[in-house]
Amino acid sequence: MPTNRRITTRFLSAERLAAMVGEKGLAPCLAGLAGYIDEDFRRWNVFAKTARVANHSRDGVIELMPISDGELYAFKYVNGHPKNFRFGLSTVMAFGVLADVATGIPTLVSELTLTTALRTAAMSAVAARALARPGSRRMAVIGNGAQSEFQALAFHHLLGIKEFHLYDSDSAATEKLLGNLDKLGLRGKRFASTKEAVKGVDIVTTVTADKTNATILTPEMIEPGMHINGVGGDCPGKTELHAEVLRMSRVFVEYEPQTRIEGDIQQMPADFAVTELWQVLTGQALGRCDPGDVTVFDSVGFALEDYSALRYMRDLARELGVEDAISLIPELPDPKNLFGFIPGFEACLPAPAEKAVAAWPGAAANQAVPGLAHAA
Repeated sequence: MPTNRRITTRFLSAERLAAMVGEKGLAPCLAGLAGYIDEDFRRWNVFAKTARVANHSRDGVIELMPISDGELYAFKYVNGHPKNFRFGLSTVMAFGVLADVATGIPTLVSELTLTTALRTAAMSAVAARALARPGSRRMAVIGNGAQSEFQALAFHHLLGIKEFHLYDSDSAATEKLLGNLDKLGLRGKRFASTKEAVKGVDIVTTVTADKTNATILTPEMIEPGMHINGVGGDCPGKTELHAEVLRMSRVFVEYEPQTRIEGDIQQMPADFAVTELWQVLTGQALGRCDPGDVTVFDSVGFALEDYSALRYMRDLARELGVEDAISLIPELPDPKNLFGFIPGFEACLPAPAEKAVAAWPGAAANQAVPGLAHAA
């Protein structure tokens, strides 16, 4: 490696990334993300995978999601706080890093709040393309919050969905979604209940936010041939589907060890049969076997999707000529002399011991320095 190699970390702020999506267009971005996700899921076995590391609290969860293919390493920091609307904050906020495995250099730091919404919708479309009935045209969206527009757009542009049935316990959320769909030229219709909204549709997307063991869909609502895209059940203690809905369906997941903990299948026995989606995409397992099958994609969000999304946004930035960068790692003429990176380091020369102790906030000159009492 050359001495004093230049270290650059590309940076995509929330504002910059939104501008990139606006310039490229939502439909092309969703299609691009879906393509990268499909490509990476087909390389499933080259990735070092792990379930995300979660820190749960009374009000929500903060998670780290790492993954690597041996050449690139990625992680996402993401939260899920359903009550954040009280503070004028998003339920989900995230950022991510893409790094070079050979050197450890972080090559990209990016917002992932908007990107997560896009990649979740793209992932839903990838799964539905493999599992839903061909020719599906009508879809119910149960839960009309921040993710709902992205789901509708992905299913319209990537699967040809023409009509959207909408329901949310918060009527203002449905009004918001109806307004946005109308501006986009998409047909949405409000319903008074989940049961009414799902009647006669080909695909049902559940994307509710409450951190509870809910039963948004119950067996009597399910019709032969439906595909259920279960997005909202994504952490322990948070489900959307009645257990009997799972028993009557062919169930597909991203990464089984994680979904067993976080997905709707957390309520099922450990031997409840599921199929990882990568197996369907590579032809190693069957998806829908019959037009009358009920299929469920128990989507919890997996680190591989964020890896794909970071790759896509990195490449889109290059395509659009975005050159924003941050100085994240010190550039050292001598990589063993990190101390020399401090300006005026001579001012850091050791002071007399009594002055150092006196300068310690809250410490008196006659007190021993904590941790040094037993020093020889």
